[in-house]
Amino acid sequence: MTYRIDHLVVSAGDLEQGRDAIEGLLDIEFGPVGKHEDMATENRLVGMRGSDGDASYLEVIAPDPAAPRPVYPRWFDLDNFGGVARLTNWVVSCPDLEEALEFAPAGIGRIMSFRRGDYAWRMIVPETGVLPFDNCFPALIEWHSDHPAPALSDQGLTFRRLKISHPDADGLRDALSPFVAAMETVRIVQADAPGLMAEIGTPSGEIWIA
Repeated sequence: MTYRIDHLVVSAGDLEQGRDAIEGLLDIEFGPVGKHEDMATENRLVGMRGSDGDASYLEVIAPDPAAPRPVYPRWFDLDNFGGVARLTNWVVSCPDLEEALEFAPAGIGRIMSFRRGDYAWRMIVPETGVLPFDNCFPALIEWHSDHPAPALSDQGLTFRRLKISHPDADGLRDALSPFVAAMETVRIVQADAPGLMAEIGTPSGEIWIA
């Protein structure tokens, strides 16, 4: 089974504040606003070259203030987000989501289908909004359309590596072992608190986002 890092997720309480923060950090410009009606969220994307050379992207996402709150928790635990915009999640693409679900740890969630414009995908969404290992386990996605990344503007971003900190580093490594194909640029370290950091190559140099 081939798995790869699909994209990185920066969460924000307000989309435009999140956009401003990351644009200022990376010296880039995000694309237009997109909406996820089923989750009452909105986002902006920017193209990014993956570590394997394939097209990927960086996403800033926030609750949509104009949409009614869904009866279930929003993905990426956005209902409980607070503070400054920060890297909160990573997403791994899967060719067979049912098979990936069998390998994933308890609490990963249920498969849901989504569509926006020309793009269609399925994703495993946790019923609590929080992915296993305090959101350090990746969200799992299966695209049923063309991937959006090739259509995004290329502003010279390249994903280099992801560092994951967690109090149960060994347990997280074990949980991720079936997805080893996506782990080439991922490092897991023991720490008192969970967290993500990603190194992004930009036209002005290498920058860590957290």
